[in-house]
Amino acid sequence: MKRTSKILELREIIALEKKRGRNIALVPTMGYLHRGHLSLIEQAKQTGAVVVVSIFVNPLQFGPKEDLSRYPRDLERDASLVKDAGVDILFHPTVEEMYPRSVITYVEVGKLDTVLCGATRPGHFRGVATVVSKLFHIVQPDLAFFGQKDYQQYLVIQRMVSDLNLPIEVCPVSIVREEDGLALSSRNVFLTSEQRQEARVLSQSLNEAERSLGAGERSAREIEKQLRDRISSQCHGVIDYVEVRDAGDLSEVTTIERPVLIALAVKFGSTRLIDNKVVEVENYV
Repeated sequence: MKRTSKILELREIIALEKKRGRNIALVPTMGYLHRGHLSLIEQAKQTGAVVVVSIFVNPLQFGPKEDLSRYPRDLERDASLVKDAGVDILFHPTVEEMYPRSVITYVEVGKLDTVLCGATRPGHFRGVATVVSKLFHIVQPDLAFFGQKDYQQYLVIQRMVSDLNLPIEVCPVSIVREEDGLALSSRNVFLTSEQRQEARVLSQSLNEAERSLGAGERSAREIEKQLRDRISSQCHGVIDYVEVRDAGDLSEVTTIERPVLIALAVKFGSTRLIDNKVVEVENYV
């Protein structure tokens, strides 16, 4: 595995691979890798492309009340994991390498970044879109892999690529969960044992919502109420949002007649967890 923290060196490595006729697959991460990240790498490797993993904790996507320094980091552990996973190139730039001077150029993706997580984390998706745009320009990938636990992020990147005519295929990868249903997240390490037990209600409530749809419920507000009631009654977490949105563009939904995203965010202490489920209502007609 080749490893570098320098943009110029990475570009030279990529140029050689492209000269050999190889496609490039990018898996962008913020590190502290888990099985969810490894599933992205596995999907990327199956394409036969040169797999590039980036590890960069991006300060632009953290708000003023969010503790950037608290985000878990262990570069050498991560490097060992990606090497064992068969990654070809590891790119782990410093903040100074990615942002050598104060940033005044940003990428924003309109309405998609103002709802759900964007409503309570203003500027978050602007930071995501900006750093991913930079990574796309640096790595020049043919394919890029994103986990659907961050479904809104996936849609933001997909729309950015489409609107800017970037020659990149954005590849979604399904959520990886623990045996009890909890979606894997680097932030799970901050949960106390009690919070970890209570957090199971997130996936359980999403499954219950899907069952309600299967039984014929079509009111988005009723589905949201069921979710809120279940979460509030079974844990001490503070609900940030529980919403049913159109799965394609995150627009508001009243009567569920097309594929929807059922999404939620709940804070357990200072740890904010997100989860979601995409439901194809056509399956229940």
